[in-house]
Amino acid sequence: MSQVDGDPISFFQAMSRAQMLQFPHKRSSMVSLDSIRKDPRWRDPNLSEVITMLSHPMDPVKSNAAAYLQHLCYENDHIKQDVRQLKGVPVLVGLLDHPKAEVHRKACGALRNISYGKDHHNKVAIKNCDGIPALVRLLRKSSNMEVTELVTGTLWNLSSHEPLKMMVINHGLQTLTDEVIIPHSGWRRDLTEHSRPQETEWTTVFKNTSGCLRNVSSDGAEARQRLRECDGLVDALLHALQSAVANKETDNKSVENCICILRNLSYHVHKEVPGAERFQEPVANQVPRSGSGGKKKNEDTAGDMFCFSLSFSVGLELLYQPEVVRLYLSLLTRSQNHNTLEAAAGALQNLAAGHWAVSEGYIRATVRKEKGLPVLVELLRSDGDKVVRAVAIALRNLAIDRRNKDLIGSYAMRDLVSNLPSGQQRPAKNLEGDTVVAILNTIHEIISDSPENVRGLIQGHGIQKLVAINKTSQSVRETKAASHVLQTVWAYKDLRNSLYKGGWNKSHFKVLHAYDDITLPLMEKNQGQHETVAVCVCVCVCVCVCVCVCVCVCVCVCVCVCREIDIEIGSQSIPQDIGKCLQNRPLGATVSAITIK
Repeated sequence: MSQVDGDPISFFQAMSRAQMLQFPHKRSSMVSLDSIRKDPRWRDPNLSEVITMLSHPMDPVKSNAAAYLQHLCYENDHIKQDVRQLKGVPVLVGLLDHPKAEVHRKACGALRNISYGKDHHNKVAIKNCDGIPALVRLLRKSSNMEVTELVTGTLWNLSSHEPLKMMVINHGLQTLTDEVIIPHSGWRRDLTEHSRPQETEWTTVFKNTSGCLRNVSSDGAEARQRLRECDGLVDALLHALQSAVANKETDNKSVENCICILRNLSYHVHKEVPGAERFQEPVANQVPRSGSGGKKKNEDTAGDMFCFSLSFSVGLELLYQPEVVRLYLSLLTRSQNHNTLEAAAGALQNLAAGHWAVSEGYIRATVRKEKGLPVLVELLRSDGDKVVRAVAIALRNLAIDRRNKDLIGSYAMRDLVSNLPSGQQRPAKNLEGDTVVAILNTIHEIISDSPENVRGLIQGHGIQKLVAINKTSQSVRETKAASHVLQTVWAYKDLRNSLYKGGWNKSHFKVLHAYDDITLPLMEKNQGQHETVAVCVCVCVCVCVCVCVCVCVCVCVCVCVCREIDIEIGSQSIPQDIGKCLQNRPLGATVSAITIK
């Protein structure tokens, strides 16, 4: 592009006039434009001049200047910075309210490219001149699909910056839901028993908007609650996922965004929803963590009672319905997208976390009844590190249920052990440290109060790997978690003969490293620190025979019985949940953003 020397405006005026000329043939129009560009009197406009043209009284000049900025800012961080420093951002934001579609469309395109990237100064500059409310206003008033794509793409870019997330929620949440999520999902508020919902439209607009909401859903408790209470949002997202499963479209980016939103909204749902106290079970009513599991009938009927009372729920109550569990399991079965698999497993992990009436009553039981445990066990063999981590933590939370614990111990132990490194040698998957710790904590959960599962750990060659991690791992968190498992194994006295036969002794189960706050002592099950001493009791019987007065022969028989006993030398007990707090936090938002040229 170029312009006449001494007249910075004339170039865009000439371009506008040429574009508005009506020639009989398209070729004639192109010849006119080419002749202008080839005029030797013209030069390239500098950036300051282009920004000045954004305020020109002629709308075509404004439009062309904005389009030129959009082109210049494409993947050019230096130009973006210059536009910001030359005060071009406020002018572009002002053009979003321009009545002419061509003007506000080109201005929005420029802002979309400017807001893309890791330099958050551009995002803050748009926010500082009220760009977020202006974008939302444009979304409400425009019916043009291209404009809608540009607006939602810009908001997606802005939502990747943490300080802007609540502002996006405050100004745009309900509008994004009403204008994009609901209509494109196919869900309708007025659905009746006999009406059929529409199919989901997997459009770019839906992808942009779901990506934006995915980002803001990770901001914290207030953000999560705002999204849960947003009228129609949860319903529409779940409908979109149901449509994806029904039509075998589970691998696209929009599905990934939707399940990530729902995973984040499931985090701490039992603590944060209104009236959460009604879901908190008294300690006396919680499912016991030990015993024979003989309460099968009571556990299963509890789920039925909850299903009956919540079967007509809408909105946020849909987040913890049995139907949602089935939907997540369907995604885990059908999707090949690792991010979708991780999010679906994370959603189950969140719902199964903690001791609350919903998870105790039916969430964990529903996963079992719907044959979800084999699905999760199969995913332990995934080559996706984050998938394995999310699945391992989900299994740990599900194992709080006694029947689940027995099944997981029987069918998942070998896969869990196979994912562990042998000391410094990592497995073929090369799992990250956080994943190894998650697996160790899951193993600890399923062997607690379960001698049978400990036998499975021993038979699966788990002790060898645990001892190797405890001795040679460079990660303090890994060695601490491995030590915790080893101590729990050693606490089962009835199994020590099996350990001795395998070549293991007490020294292999001792803590070998001092940790920052506390050193875990080798301890007996559910007790404080102990010391083992030997106590012997001897009984002797002597018989003496005397000949004459000075000769006596005495025979003594002594029987000694020795026994090892444990003497408590400290009253402090080690809580069972050291190193195994429920890791069901929502994963960090994807900062995906889009640029165009």
